[in-house]
This record gives sequence, C-alpha cells and structure tokens, in this order.
Amino acid sequence: MRVKPFKGIRPPKELVEQVESRPYDVLESEEARAEAGDNEKSLYHIIKPEIDFPVGTSEYDPRVYEQAAKNFQKFQDKGWLVQDEKEQYYIYAQTMNEKTQYGLVVGAWVEDYMAGRIKKHELTRRDKEEDRMKHVRVNNANIEPVFFAYPDNAVLDALLKRYASTTPEYDFIAPIDGFRHQFWVVSDEADIQLITEEFAKMPTMYIADGHHRSAAAALVGAEKAKLNPHHTGTEEYNYFMAVCFQASQLTVLDYNRVVKDLNGMTPEQFLGALKKNFEVKNITVPEDNVQCSMFNVQCYKPKHLHNFSLYLEGQWYSLTAKPGTYDDTDPIGVLDVDISSRLILDELLGIKDLRSSQRIDFVGGLRGLKELKRRVDSGEMKMALALYPVSMQQIMDIADSGKIMPPKATWFEPKLRSGLVIHKLV
Repeated sequence: MRVKPFKGIRPPKELVEQVESRPYDVLESEEARAEAGDNEKSLYHIIKPEIDFPVGTSEYDPRVYEQAAKNFQKFQDKGWLVQDEKEQYYIYAQTMNEKTQYGLVVGAWVEDYMAGRIKKHELTRRDKEEDRMKHVRVNNANIEPVFFAYPDNAVLDALLKRYASTTPEYDFIAPIDGFRHQFWVVSDEADIQLITEEFAKMPTMYIADGHHRSAAAALVGAEKAKLNPHHTGTEEYNYFMAVCFQASQLTVLDYNRVVKDLNGMTPEQFLGALKKNFEVKNITVPEDNVQCSMFNVQCYKPKHLHNFSLYLEGQWYSLTAKPGTYDDTDPIGVLDVDISSRLILDELLGIKDLRSSQRIDFVGGLRGLKELKRRVDSGEMKMALALYPVSMQQIMDIADSGKIMPPKATWFEPKLRSGLVIHKLV
C-alpha cells in the first residue's frame, strides 16, 4: 500500500467542538439543520450546505454544491480551519463502551483503489458516487475521510500505543453519540517514515465504511490526472484521505430489518412457513430474553451465527437455520444476511431487491432491539428480524474472494467524526 503524509486543514484546538460533526450520510437535512442551530462554525455548513437554504431545498441543487465551496473558503478565511505547515500523519482514536480503537489518518493512493488493492465488499450506486464527486470537485478537497481496515501490524500498534500515552491535540466527548474522540499529530520525521514503510509492506487494505466516498475520492483523483497534461503522479490529487484501523479493533454491529407486511399471509401461516427452513421457538423463558430498554422490556437477541430473532404480534421468536440451508464453504452463502434474504425475505415475503423495495427498512447501529419492537408495536411495521453481527474476518474473506456482500449487511460503530482534519487536493 502506498500512503503519504499531508498538510491537514483542521480547526484550532479551542474551536474543534464547534466545527466537528457527524458524517454527511448518517442524518437527514433537517437533522443537520437542527444540530447546527445558530452555530455558524458547524461543518454541516460545508457537508450539508442545504441547511443554508429554505427548508425543502434539495441537497442535489447546484446552488448547494456552490455553497459548500463558499463556506469552505469562509471557514479558512476566518481561521476556523487552518492548514498545517508541513506534511504529517495524524492519529484518531474513538472510545465506545470503554473500548478504544486507534486509526492512522493517511493519504491513500488513488491507484491502489483503482487496481483493487483497496478492497470493497459492497456495491456502490452511480448516483451516490456522482453526488460525492461533485462535492470533492467543487471543494477541491476531501472534506470527510473514508474508513479503512488493515491487517494487524505489531510495529504500527506499538507506535499507536506510544502516542496514546501522550497528551492529544483534541480530546472531547461528542454530544450526539456520547463517545470520546481523541486526535494526535505525527510530525516526527522518523515516525512518518516508519508509518510509510509499514504500509508499503501491506498487500491490501479493506474499506470498512464509506464505499461511495472512497469511489468518489478515487475517481476524482483519476479524473484530475487525465485532465492534467503535465501530470507526474506526485500531485496531491493522486491521494485521498482515509482513517485506517487495525481490523481486530473494529466493532461491527448487527444491521436489522423491519417489514411492513407478511405478503398476504396470516401470522400463523407465516410462522408455519418458516418451519420449512428454521427451527422456530416461541420465547417465553425469562433467561432466553435480554433487557432491551431502561423500562425493563424483554427482547430476544440472537445468540450465535445462523440464529435470528423475530418480533411479530407482540411476541419474540428464535429462528435457527436448519443444516443444509446454507453452505459453510461459500463466504457469501454462510452469511446470515444471505440466509435471511433468501429464505425469509425473498422466498416467503416476496422482497426481491433490498435496495429498492418500499416494504422493508433497516435498523442499524446502536438503536438496538427496542427500536425494532417500537416500530412493530406502533403499527408502522408488521414484523422485525434481528441478525447476529457479521465479523470483520468475514468481511475481509469476502473482499479477498472478490465477491460482494448483500445490501445492508454491516454497521460500524462508532462513526468517524468529520471536521477533525481535511485533505486538499492541491
């Protein structure tokens, strides 16, 4: 892997908590408008600039992209974002539930992405790629990082631990997620060389989160190379900003499903149909349940791979896939997202395309089982299906095999905060 340090653009220490934000794609426009409030220094004015227009303005309006560039320049003019004087790496740590993961912020090489050495496990949609490409083009910068995983590396781990024992440049608790975020600057030349050399030994890295941002950043870099008659390969646009974590440190949470109807079946008929491929158990024993809210509401959480929980008509059920319904030797066929898609959503409920069907929605991350229960109890949804989380090893195995995971298979938490550092393409 080829990586390089870069002259990051970032907020002064005393402003970081006013500037930083959630990523653009985890909240709607009106949520961003509410979170930004009257804070003119919020990064939402750059990554969700539709909030500067009347309610209802499309985030894809050409004026919105132009506003992003104006605001980015304004932030620099006012000193809310300041470019570092020398090329350096950065370390970004996140702490969730007393577990900390340490990421190295690097310039990743466009050619590594284009050649498939930076591996993906999800399909991307061209319209979403184009949206992010417009944002990169108009700002001439990677405003938000992408999220990579790399095979565990003892040398880099030792370096990260050494920096972790020092005072960070930034250190704050984000108000929305309640997680701790810390940030160090790696300016020592020997450490910079060490990081570059260790990444150079790696044959591959993996996109954990941010497939559209990765594609957009790499495609804009390649586009700039083609348009430059004096292209040498050393230009800054040949690199895009990524935060790279050791794979073993990452937490992949369950990504669950809620469905609006039973495809014409009664609950009894649906439960009966499930028994063809699943062992179905009505959960009534207290020790089988977990507390899933502060109000001591009991829910059933999947216990292991190929075990699912179903919530229907106020009742939790355990579903365990029968032997022969999946292929342990197939990196895709063994996945619970594939088993549930094939044998429940498609075969029984007639939901063929998870990307386009209006009958299904997805609940990921920290919302938990109580959110599944709430959406069914409210009458909005008819049933909920909870899955055992995919492992990071499964994700890497699939990426290595060149295959693509089913949609909505992974939910990484905590999410990267945006605005801690920005990478200019010039």
